[in-house]
Amino acid sequence: MPISHWNAEIAESLTGVDQLVYRSNLLGNDRTICNWGGGNTSMKVLQQDFRGTDNLVMFVKGSGCDLATMTAKNFTGLRQRDMEPLVHRDVMPDEEMVDYLTHCMVDSKHPRMSIETLLHAFLPHPHVDHTHPDAIISLCCADNGLSLAREIYGDRFVWVPYIRPGFTLSKQIAEAVQANPKCELVLMGKHGLVTWGETSSECYDKTLAVIQEAEDFIDRRRNSSVNALFGGVNYKSLPVDQRKRLATEIMPTIRGCVGKDIPSILRFDDSPDILDFVNSMDAPSLSQVGAACPDHLVHTKRTPLYIKWDPATDGTDKLLETLIAGISRYRSEYIRYFDEYKCSGDIMFDPSPRVILIPGLGMISTGKSADLAEVSGALYHRAISVMAGATALGEFVSLSAGESFAVEYWPLELYKLSLAPPEADFSRRIAFITGGAGGIGSATARQLVKEGAHVVLADLNFEGAQLAAEEINALTKSKRAIAVRMDVTSETAVKEALMAATIEYGGVDVVINNAGLATSSPFDQTSLDEWNLNMNVLSTGYFLVAREAFKIMKTQGTGGSMVFVCSKNSIYAGKNASAYSTAKAAELHLARCIAAEGGEFGIRVNSVMPDAVLAGSAIWNGAWRTERAAAYGIDPDQLEEYYRKRTTLLVNVYPDDIAQTIAFLASKRAAKTTGCLVTVDGGVPAAFAR
Repeated sequence: MPISHWNAEIAESLTGVDQLVYRSNLLGNDRTICNWGGGNTSMKVLQQDFRGTDNLVMFVKGSGCDLATMTAKNFTGLRQRDMEPLVHRDVMPDEEMVDYLTHCMVDSKHPRMSIETLLHAFLPHPHVDHTHPDAIISLCCADNGLSLAREIYGDRFVWVPYIRPGFTLSKQIAEAVQANPKCELVLMGKHGLVTWGETSSECYDKTLAVIQEAEDFIDRRRNSSVNALFGGVNYKSLPVDQRKRLATEIMPTIRGCVGKDIPSILRFDDSPDILDFVNSMDAPSLSQVGAACPDHLVHTKRTPLYIKWDPATDGTDKLLETLIAGISRYRSEYIRYFDEYKCSGDIMFDPSPRVILIPGLGMISTGKSADLAEVSGALYHRAISVMAGATALGEFVSLSAGESFAVEYWPLELYKLSLAPPEADFSRRIAFITGGAGGIGSATARQLVKEGAHVVLADLNFEGAQLAAEEINALTKSKRAIAVRMDVTSETAVKEALMAATIEYGGVDVVINNAGLATSSPFDQTSLDEWNLNMNVLSTGYFLVAREAFKIMKTQGTGGSMVFVCSKNSIYAGKNASAYSTAKAAELHLARCIAAEGGEFGIRVNSVMPDAVLAGSAIWNGAWRTERAAAYGIDPDQLEEYYRKRTTLLVNVYPDDIAQTIAFLASKRAAKTTGCLVTVDGGVPAAFAR
């Protein structure tokens, strides 16, 4: 049920485009009304130009924006008088239309206008909404939708059969509305809804009222039907814990299969509506009919991959086998689809599925980022809602393969995709960072995210890791970082932390083994507990994390990179630090051993050796500072200057210095480097590699 969130006091305090922003945000924040990135709104208002002359200007949503989050700067102003004559033309190609409309803009700094600008311009109403409500799309995707619309709306609507957005559709709508004086709304076959009003609030209320009528009608049909939802239940969902565990087992395999050409981030979803659909009798056939509307297929492709697997009788091995074969088959079929409909100059998108449906388990969606993988999944939620409504009314119908291709590879749709920033070195990559709350760990996380990565900050100090992740997400305005609690000395905790990374993003590409501690004692005063503590955290801990990540990387089959944060003491016999130095030496050699085994799988392992990185370090803020100062016979507050003077470059070393080197070693720039150690210590001759 669409709920009105209109606040008259807020609305009346706004003027001009700000009131359009308010209406648009209200509509966009209800995803049962507007798809992510879909729909468009407009208003026509008198505005003075630079000569002081009044002009009727139409402000319309800019291309590539989302109604839920857009601001005034995302709208484009165009002179209404320049657009109105176009309605008398018979035809107008897309490229010519865009070029013409560009000359109608009142400010060249405004974004490129919506593809459906003329739809708004040709309607003689001050305020127009074009939305994609679930209930309306259900009606427009039912084989008997037109006759049912007459039952709902009488003679208050016009119906326009499906045609791709652009000049022709806009002209057809304008002529149909003009020919029907009683018309209050437009229903577009397999597409959406258009409503209008004399004021912004009237337009908003009309949109919600029209949707409510359709929802009520569908509910009455559903309640009176003897047919079960989606043909009834065919499979039973696995228990919650079992679903999560199974998802973590299969996601690296899926990620490797869908990432043969371009890596993807994955999202797992076992929401009730997803399970109702994937477990149903009709899901195998219904899911293959096609996308519910043009806005969906841009992010979900025309169809999802439905996996025929019985959770009650088939095991994990069978599921993996079916997934691998299914993804391969999907890719082959997509390539055939592209070859059949392609035009000169078309470049094929990644042929892998965007949505994978698995009975008993749920849905896995993919995207170049966690946010876009979530968008793909969110749009399939909408598709399920539409199919539920359409099948309650009649038979679900969709765009044909040719119509779908015409939207998916439409130059004006491709333009929206071109607005995305270029991908960085670590785009689509997932980095797992131990000691993520510390100075080096958090600096590395920020650096990798800056270069495109998604990061998992693992630390025994969960609160500190969580704070670092929250700061990253606030800065990027996306879910690029998560925190997990992990004790590197616990095999169970390490496995659970990497499972958390897998369930959140799909797998692991980069591991930064950085968790640490340090103690200082003369050798003859080094207790067994102190020795074991250093070995457990710095040697065994690095082993456990690397081993579990290695398994995931092998399963993905797309290679990977590990960077061990060692120390000058890895190759230098530090005074009063035998336990620490020995454990650090073990780290360095472990990295070399993994590099020797990982090469055939494309897994690189390198080490960075910092020295005296005091800033932001929990280690240096504890007893280690006092102990090291005592070893050198100086006061603790003199350590920074002592270490600076010890270097040949006379510099101090900071977390960001280490992060830069880690990023290089983990990146494609070091693609042919493995088993290497790099010192970042300002130049300490005692630690020069021999």
